[in-house]
Amino acid sequence: MTELRNQIIKAMQVKPSIDPKEEIRKSVDFLKAYLKKHSFLKTLVLGISGGQDSTLVGKLGQIAVNELREETGDISYQFIAIRLPYGEQADEKDAMDAIEFIGADKVVKVNVKPGVDATVQTLEESGTPIKDFVKGNIKARQRMIIQYAIAGSNNGAVLGTDHSAESITGFYTKFGDGGTDINPIFRLNKRQGKALLKELGAPKHLYEKVPTADLEEDKPSLPDEMALGVTYDQIDDYLEGKEIAEAAAQTIESWYVKTEHKRHLPITIFDDFWK
Repeated sequence: MTELRNQIIKAMQVKPSIDPKEEIRKSVDFLKAYLKKHSFLKTLVLGISGGQDSTLVGKLGQIAVNELREETGDISYQFIAIRLPYGEQADEKDAMDAIEFIGADKVVKVNVKPGVDATVQTLEESGTPIKDFVKGNIKARQRMIIQYAIAGSNNGAVLGTDHSAESITGFYTKFGDGGTDINPIFRLNKRQGKALLKELGAPKHLYEKVPTADLEEDKPSLPDEMALGVTYDQIDDYLEGKEIAEAAAQTIESWYVKTEHKRHLPITIFDDFWK
């Protein structure tokens, strides 16, 4: 195994095998400890897309606040599920199925289309043409603006869905879905997250759904694996230390190196990163 691969596996913290029950408990306890330490926080919020990752994190967040209410008698603890469609989205039913499985205390729906379109129009009128890819990032950042507004109005923290198979490739929007307060499933790869959902009794169609960012209008519902040029099974095998094709390993490592800036706080003159 190469030095770079050892470095990546160490950074991503993925175990070769897991006990799903143990990992569920670890994540729930992590969320509870965070809220108890920051006693002014009473709410966890998360945008729910209807995909595997937000379904899992949403369920873990709801379990955490349920247990805190029972243990402390403080009924102000709550989980807010947020729907953030851009207009009408094709996977709306999956999102609602996820929210029903989660058993969310509260559901808020905010259409991001007016805000996104107004931003794009203003930029283009100022002489800045906006490519479809850039507009996709605006959507992701607009969704995070809304989540933080709701969190701020409810003494809350924003949950993140970033897991190690996503983090390794930087497959998220910087300061969009990558800009959160707490990431309870970092250390898990994609198949391990699926195992947790199975253990929790999630509807099969939610954890078997083809992962897609679905941000670009020119490439609607483009699967993550097609955009990345590598499969999640290959990424998971890589993170678990298993043998994979050299070409796939090189693709994964190339993504890791190119997206290092996303896994780092803003750079200062005291960081070695820029040298």
